Amino acid sequence: MTSGSGNKDFSKAERIKIHQPDANKADRFNPSNRIYVRAVQGVWTQLRRRMGWVAMAFFLLLPWIPWGNRQAVWFNLGEQKFHIFGLTIWPQDLTLLAAVLMIAAFGLFFITTYLGRVWCGYTCPQTMWTFIFIWFEEKIEGARNKRIKLDEMPWSFNKVWRKSAKHLAWILVSWLTAMTFVSYFVPTSELYSDFFSLNASGGIYFWVMFFTLATYGNAGWMREIMCVHMCPYARFQSAMFDKNTYIVGYDAARGETRGPRSRKADHKEQGLGDCIDCDLCVQVCPTGIDIRNGLQYECINCGACIDACDQTMDRMGYAKGLISYTTENKLEGKQEQVLRPKLLGYGAVLVVMILLLTYATASIAPMRVDVIRDRNTLYRTNLDGMIENTYTLKILNKTEEAHIHQFKVEGLEDYQWLGPKEVKSQGGEVLVLPISIEMDPINLNRPITKISIQVLTDIDGKQVVAEQESRFFSN
Repeated sequence: MTSGSGNKDFSKAERIKIHQPDANKADRFNPSNRIYVRAVQGVWTQLRRRMGWVAMAFFLLLPWIPWGNRQAVWFNLGEQKFHIFGLTIWPQDLTLLAAVLMIAAFGLFFITTYLGRVWCGYTCPQTMWTFIFIWFEEKIEGARNKRIKLDEMPWSFNKVWRKSAKHLAWILVSWLTAMTFVSYFVPTSELYSDFFSLNASGGIYFWVMFFTLATYGNAGWMREIMCVHMCPYARFQSAMFDKNTYIVGYDAARGETRGPRSRKADHKEQGLGDCIDCDLCVQVCPTGIDIRNGLQYECINCGACIDACDQTMDRMGYAKGLISYTTENKLEGKQEQVLRPKLLGYGAVLVVMILLLTYATASIAPMRVDVIRDRNTLYRTNLDGMIENTYTLKILNKTEEAHIHQFKVEGLEDYQWLGPKEVKSQGGEVLVLPISIEMDPINLNRPITKISIQVLTDIDGKQVVAEQESRFFSN
């Protein structure tokens, strides 16, 4: 089906023609048409590849880094705690997650306002895995023209083994991706040994299979469909763009009128611009757009078309930069303004959020206590005429070591503590301790007294106090 020109069904031969540059440009919105991405070399391609390899290495190796008796990064859902190197985050600390998400959002707003959709072009997992899959495709099936011809050919031994090898490589990469992702939630050493010995749980096999198929489908088959038709970022990014945002842009004033010419000919005398209409910028684009048609939401700012155009300009002996990272104001011959209110506003909020997160992370207490009053009886008078209140203490040891705790009550004088005076909790344990506090009514001058129950713990020679307010009731 085509978009913008009515509905039409294509035969196999006609669909092959759509893969050629002119047809591809005319029908780039059709999700059923495959885009054959041409390989390109250049500054921006090298930068993207290096960033991708660093990010991939980080993703693959991080679960293997040891930290004490566990791996450095482990999201332990069973015990409801996240280990990130020396930091342990409990459900009570998950407000930090909201802060991280807000920082990520404002960071994306800031980068998009300044540099456009570079997140998509250089660091988005969909883009990185897609280019990895395209690399295998090129190595096994050949360059762009060879891949087009291979798909046009009838099935033969050569076509079968190349297609099979390609999909096998895709599946292996997808499986490794799935295993690595699951290893952030299941200890890595246990995961691989249990997986291959068939001792893993059904849930592990399900999630490995799920993420394998998801990676294989997204990077192998859907590719630009995710960017063009499904990714919400492509839809709302325009709200952050302005005429000073750096985008991949084509200098129409310099390039038009486009057309082929001899390398030795004076194209200015022929009334031609610098664009020779080679269509390489379209062939190397992972989303299949023609950047010469102006700014389009499908553009992921990967810079592949810049590298292709610069190579052509070099061969022709023209100056580079016909396609470049630029702004709409610069293309229109107007003054660029880097520092502007929207960018400064996003930056200020981003800095404040980072500072708040840093403070909150540094302030995570190693111990926590929750005080729960007995809801059945506000208080009772015992045989000795003393007023007694009952509480349940829940002591959360958020460290990895065992610690001894002592207790203190602020707000009462001459109280009696009925219960253990000293207890021990193991690392990561939630210790539940029922206690009572007893007071002589002579020392109470009001029916409700605000108190604070404190848990005193010695950690590395420093006393840590965890406390929570409560109430002491009397007659």
